[in-house]
Amino acid sequence: MGTWNHALISVSDKTGVAEFAKGLVELGTTILSTGGTATALREAGLPVTDVAWHTGFPEILGGRVKTLHPRIHGGLLGRRGRSEDVQQMKEHGIEPIDLLVVNLYPFESAIANPACTLEDAIEHLDIGGPAMLRSAAKNHQDVIVVVDPVDYGRVLEALRSGSVPVSLRLELAGKVFHHTSWYDGLIANYLSRHTDNGTSEPFPQKLSLTCARAEILRYGENPHQKGALYREIGGTEPSIARGSQLHGKAMSYNNYLDASVALELAKEFVETAVVIIKHNNPCGVALGTTPVEAYVKAREADPVSAFGGVIACNRLVDLAMAQEITSTFVEVLVAPGVADDALAELQRKKDLRVLTVGALTSSHCTGYDVKTLVGGLIVQDRDLGVLPDLTTLPVPTRRTPSEAEYAACAFAWTVCKHVKSNAIVFARAAQTVGIGAGQMSRVDSVALAVMKARLPVEGCVMASDAFFPFRDGLDTAAKAGVTAVIQPGGSIRDREVVKAADDHDLAMIMTGMRHFRH
Repeated sequence: MGTWNHALISVSDKTGVAEFAKGLVELGTTILSTGGTATALREAGLPVTDVAWHTGFPEILGGRVKTLHPRIHGGLLGRRGRSEDVQQMKEHGIEPIDLLVVNLYPFESAIANPACTLEDAIEHLDIGGPAMLRSAAKNHQDVIVVVDPVDYGRVLEALRSGSVPVSLRLELAGKVFHHTSWYDGLIANYLSRHTDNGTSEPFPQKLSLTCARAEILRYGENPHQKGALYREIGGTEPSIARGSQLHGKAMSYNNYLDASVALELAKEFVETAVVIIKHNNPCGVALGTTPVEAYVKAREADPVSAFGGVIACNRLVDLAMAQEITSTFVEVLVAPGVADDALAELQRKKDLRVLTVGALTSSHCTGYDVKTLVGGLIVQDRDLGVLPDLTTLPVPTRRTPSEAEYAACAFAWTVCKHVKSNAIVFARAAQTVGIGAGQMSRVDSVALAVMKARLPVEGCVMASDAFFPFRDGLDTAAKAGVTAVIQPGGSIRDREVVKAADDHDLAMIMTGMRHFRH
């Protein structure tokens, strides 16, 4: 059996730490600890030696200095097989520390609180923890270092066997530096956003993005490419990256892209909504009094494109919706949750991937929208722009939208935000009718929306993600039966476009907000 004389345990996240420490005590290990961790271990009935007693020096400066001491770092960094180190440790009364268990002050949760001030954030900076972790990880051939509670079980198993393999020691040390890198990046990003005058700078001079690999994909966008899913560390917003797969074969690169687009659009609606995505664009979106009603309406908007599509619903999926889904071919279903009987129905389709993401009501949208370039990134904040009351917006046409047209325009505008530019959406108040996406000219997007429509366009409204550069888009839409338009405005030919609307007796809302999506 190996000898593990001293273990230093100081954790913010105390998940499983008492059970782990109990296993160490059973192996004859002396537990050193500080503050709240020491209290928690004593309350669990475990013998604990205070670090202050071990070092012979009290905690000072309100707890800011506890473990920054030669008897701690000497015990972690001292090389057991190097005679000079062993001799110096003996001369200075430094006992080896064989195991370090540390996780850091919750800086991320502190700054997530809207009430957190810069001074509050500074007090949540962990200094001693990262220093100990780096010391132990540097000396991993002699010291076992654990930063993640998920590793307690296998570390304890290895200790009981009497030998901790070099491969495990090296893996644990690597986790330490990934963790401290993320932690330092989080702090750097936060502090860099604060300027001398107290205002916030949204884009720091140096941006640190830290994610953990969650899954190796079968391949990337195409079979000759490799792919992986990385999950942002510490995020809490309901998302595809943090979803749980309940059924079906493994998600592909393209599945993840489409499912994320579907969920983000479904999250926009307070009402029961279903979104069907194909190749990163909505092909059908609808609202309903029940999930199944919304799904059927979304599907009938473009049933050909919906075949083999990706579905997102912002409500619990019930049996009625599940039965409709299994009546055709669907690649992926995403929802906050799935009822037990609905899941049993969905499991009849072995290839259907079913993901749940938890309640959407707690959604707190933060973070960056990041796109890669060869050799760099372009970064922006996310497009979270909304128009809560369209009736307050300018109407430049002779005719004002009716109440029904206002409702339809609000729905169409929300959908249009999630369609690739140039984007055109024909819709009624609770259902898309035709979508024109990704065309190089706006009039072509209008023509495509007309061509894609499987339901009558007569009486629909039209949403455009950006202004109309010419009147031809309005002429084409009016000929198809559109009665009202919502668009940002801002073209040098706005007067010509408004005249086209008046010529066709269309009502027009100008938002002043653009929703390009590249």
